Amino acid sequence: MSNMVDPLVSRIGARVRAERERRRWTLAQLAEASGVSRAMVHRIERGESSPTAVVLGKLSGAFRISVSSLLAMAEGATDDRGNEDGGLVDAAGEWRDPATGYRRRQISGPRFPAEIAEIRLPAGAHVPYPAAAFAFVQQIVWVLDGRLTFHEGDEIHELAAGDTLELGAPAPRAFANNTAEECRYAVILVRSVAP
Repeated sequence: MSNMVDPLVSRIGARVRAERERRRWTLAQLAEASGVSRAMVHRIERGESSPTAVVLGKLSGAFRISVSSLLAMAEGATDDRGNEDGGLVDAAGEWRDPATGYRRRQISGPRFPAEIAEIRLPAGAHVPYPAAAFAFVQQIVWVLDGRLTFHEGDEIHELAAGDTLELGAPAPRAFANNTAEECRYAVILVRSVAP
């Protein structure tokens, strides 16, 4: 096992801690609000554990921000001093879900009015998110390659390359790839109301 710390995992941990501290929450309060154990939150904040997409969904739901927003804040949108980097988004800044292999890369920079991310969902992967992760945002999913099965509450949408889906009111959602090939899609998100 390597002792090397992934810089993105460290930045995600710092972002989670900053969001928690901004709300003046204890670790126990965030654990209670998110359903993620206090020990896991502590390991994530210290950069000792790479959170899964499901855990990020629970944490972002507790914060009432989207997973995309939480990750965008950590994916190199600012330099080490917190300054905007002029709109440059590092193409190498990709986050990988350790549980499913789901990969996410931020496309838009911090000054752009919409958050745009490219997602690569491996064959057989299933990534669920709680309804709270979709509060205060409007979102479109655009399938670029492959097929995506999208669960929105009790509805199931089968999307092929070129299809788009504008998401409705917050509901539990899941992104699933039930095929033998990778699915690549984009998520375009705008905040509708400030939390």
